Amino acid sequence: MSIEISGESLTKDLTRASFVPEDEGEFSLRPQTLKEYIGQKKAKENLQVYIQAARQRGEALDHVLLHGPPGLGKTTLAQIIANEMGVNIRKTSGPAIEKPRDLAALLTNLNDNDILFVDEIHRLNRSVEEILYPAMEDGEIDIIIGQGPSADSIRLPLKKFTLIGATTRSGQISAPLRDRFGIILKLELYSPEELELIIHRSADLLHIGIEPQGAAEIAKRCRGTPRIANRLLKRVRDFAEVTADGVITKSVADDALTRLDIDHLGLDNIDRRLLSSIIMQYGGGPVGLETLAATINEETVTIEDVYEPYLLQQGFLTRTPRGRCATRQAYEHLHIPLPMENSGNPAQMKMDF
Repeated sequence: MSIEISGESLTKDLTRASFVPEDEGEFSLRPQTLKEYIGQKKAKENLQVYIQAARQRGEALDHVLLHGPPGLGKTTLAQIIANEMGVNIRKTSGPAIEKPRDLAALLTNLNDNDILFVDEIHRLNRSVEEILYPAMEDGEIDIIIGQGPSADSIRLPLKKFTLIGATTRSGQISAPLRDRFGIILKLELYSPEELELIIHRSADLLHIGIEPQGAAEIAKRCRGTPRIANRLLKRVRDFAEVTADGVITKSVADDALTRLDIDHLGLDNIDRRLLSSIIMQYGGGPVGLETLAATINEETVTIEDVYEPYLLQQGFLTRTPRGRCATRQAYEHLHIPLPMENSGNPAQMKMDF
């Protein structure tokens, strides 16, 4: 049996912030304390106050909702909170909790002040979510005993706990659940300077020789995401060991990332195809998300969660009620001439049929 791996699929994995099996080794790179955690300055400073206040009172930390694009450190931050509070943490995900009894089993096994971390909390089943409401507010859960007319409901007290929910799609969390979180923190994409510090730290832990210019080259091409930075660091290391002297320099990093079809701003084949499709096939937009997804053969969720956030941040894309539009920067980056009738604002171009 043979397995075919295309260059495009390799590039997509490298520039996606979602978790892949290769990231298993990344757990050793995760910081364990807030002091070690790089970036997210405002969220980190506020969280330090909340943790210190809870510890001084001897109470469980209020429930925490972490939201933002994938790969920014939501799971890492949940583990750090547990370490700083000195309590145990139980980890699960929204899709894994299929029935109310699954959640009840998790909650009843928590000790005082323990943390329950639920990744992808926006994907919780609504019947499961109903169990969370009294658990988060009153520290109790309702359990149904028996079936049919003889069924009875009893309320079971729980030990004080902290629920930490993580999501990439906060808009899909129901209002009743969102309102029960006392601490809501949004994680932002990282700056190149912060990513350089992360790359140097990871290189030290992995015993990789790297020059400051090499780290800077990787940092500006990893889409503002630490997970992608660590993944690219490992792949550039491979090229450095095979084609150079084992040390990542600026030229080695540039050559490796260019061979992986990642350009100087971190855009890969899919990013460029998405932008060029809007420009060449739809006159710069607007074009609907589903139409665009069908054109480049990608899922709408992947475009919204993986590609759009970075393209929007870099100013290559705009979202309007009528659809997606390419900006002047997109034309210039792809070296496509601006249409004469729309040289002022490509996002407003109209197509003639």
